[in-house]
Amino acid sequence: MTYKIAILGASGYTGAELVRLIAGHPQMEIAALAANSKAGKTMAEVYPHLRHLDLPTLVTIDEIDFAGIDLVFCALPHKTSQEVIKGLPRDLKIIDLSADFRLRDPADYEKWYGNPHAAVERQADSVYGLTEFYRDQIAGASFVAGTGCNAATGQYALRPLIEKGLIDLDDIAIDLKAGVSGAGRALKEILLHAELSEGLHPYSVGGTHRHLGEFDQEFSAIAGRDVRVQFTPHLVPVNRGILVTVYVKGDPEAIHGALRDAYADEPFLVVLPFGEQPDMRHTRGSNFCHVGVVGDRIAGRAVVFAALDNLCKGSSGQALQNANLMLGLDETTGLMGVPLYP
Repeated sequence: MTYKIAILGASGYTGAELVRLIAGHPQMEIAALAANSKAGKTMAEVYPHLRHLDLPTLVTIDEIDFAGIDLVFCALPHKTSQEVIKGLPRDLKIIDLSADFRLRDPADYEKWYGNPHAAVERQADSVYGLTEFYRDQIAGASFVAGTGCNAATGQYALRPLIEKGLIDLDDIAIDLKAGVSGAGRALKEILLHAELSEGLHPYSVGGTHRHLGEFDQEFSAIAGRDVRVQFTPHLVPVNRGILVTVYVKGDPEAIHGALRDAYADEPFLVVLPFGEQPDMRHTRGSNFCHVGVVGDRIAGRAVVFAALDNLCKGSSGQALQNANLMLGLDETTGLMGVPLYP
């Protein structure tokens, strides 16, 4: 069976990444592509690297007949996404890649994103899209909210350790390096080549980054108590990739063993031998996440690493993995491509 797919927000980076991935999927067909600001253009005009594909012309969202669509990927900006989704048919399978439905409590959404939620009734319907930890709920869901790419990377490094009680919950520091595609395709002065290249800078310092809402929500739920981590992201002059370095208090070998055991049967999570560190170059263009653990010179402390491609495993690849589950397909379908190197 071939499933008909629509992508809303197809002119953004995550939309284009979805097109790239679905083009190699044996059971999905892209039936509609929406990009209101680019309506009337072809994807080849917007993204020349996709010109070899036979794709529908970009249209406005209002022009799509959703009656013939099996699943929709919503790759729109936050705030816009909730307005669109509340108007979609309730029986439609939807995966949202924005931040609008990740936080279960509407008050938390307003706290982190600065405006009241406009689709609270749909927020209650959504399943959090971190595949490896919500697999059963996703398989039976009609509406899935994809994670933030930074939040996903940090959770892969920490969730099993919190669950097993292996680390001090009051002493967790997350240092994250992220490629510029995570900031989206909109023109921003700070993302100009001359402003960004040959440097590295922190941003949203001191507990202001919005993905902290996801860390708070997920880590606290696992621990059964409030967990508040330190988190400092940095923007690095590369197109794709995230590398997270987490400093924790706990036994390094026990931490490595817990991660190895937790991810032993996961097709996309690779735990490196003890003492090895991942490199985001080794996951580029793929749906894989590499995890590593190193013992610190200070006894009883460890450094945990995770690396993934923010556009793939952190966003569009994760979305396709979830779509496979929602449609009853093998979750790895269309996603086993080897990382790009160099």
